[in-house]
Amino acid sequence: MQILKNIEELISYRRSLPSNSNVGLVPTMGALHKGHQSLIQQSVANNSHTILSIFVNPTQFGPTEDFEKYPRTLQKDCEIAKSCGVSAVFAPEVTEMYPNNDEITLHPPKNMGYIFEGFIRDGHFDGVLQIVLKLFHLTQPHFAYFGQKDAQQLLIIKRLVKDTFLPLKIIPCPTIRDTDGLALSSRNIYLSATQRQHALEIPQSLQYIKELINNGTEDTKTLIKSAKQILKNITLDYLAITDYNLQEISAIQPNNSLVLIAAKVGNTRLIDNLWL
Repeated sequence: MQILKNIEELISYRRSLPSNSNVGLVPTMGALHKGHQSLIQQSVANNSHTILSIFVNPTQFGPTEDFEKYPRTLQKDCEIAKSCGVSAVFAPEVTEMYPNNDEITLHPPKNMGYIFEGFIRDGHFDGVLQIVLKLFHLTQPHFAYFGQKDAQQLLIIKRLVKDTFLPLKIIPCPTIRDTDGLALSSRNIYLSATQRQHALEIPQSLQYIKELINNGTEDTKTLIKSAKQILKNITLDYLAITDYNLQEISAIQPNNSLVLIAAKVGNTRLIDNLWL
């Protein structure tokens, strides 16, 4: 496995690969957990070469968010990557990816990018699109792997690929959960034991919605009202049910419905979802 620290090394590595190679990209901010590992494993299984990027992207963090304290565990991450069969790790410094102070920026679609996470985290998806597009151009992957846990991000990145005619395919990967049901996240380490118990209300509310739907409830207002009864010990940012274009719907649409939830548990902000 090669560790590439700058763009020149990455371009040289990419050019060295046989022209008939399938290349998979797994973009991450590091602090790898089993959720990331599932993305890596799917890419390794499906491609002759897998590039893992590890970069804590400053442009997707707001001024009051946790950029400085975001966990950085590069050595451990590289060990995990190697054990999973990654071909190369691209781990650049900020100045490598953002050499200019006044760069071209991107904006998400108006009807998808300024609601939910985009409303609460002003400019977040601008930064996501900026770094993801750079990584796509540099690595030239055939496939790129993203977790379904970041549902809004996944759907917006799929639009990026579609709207800019990029020659790659986005592969959605299922959310990986801990044994207690909590979706794996690099931010879970900030939770105390009590806060973690409170955080379990998030997956429990999603499971309750799923059970109600299985029992015939389709009205989304009823589903949301019922689920909120479980959310007693957390600060809810939003709980919404949308279609795959992130537009809120009044009734469940099979294979085109998404339950989105974001909440603070203490000072830790968590997101989760349910694809229907």
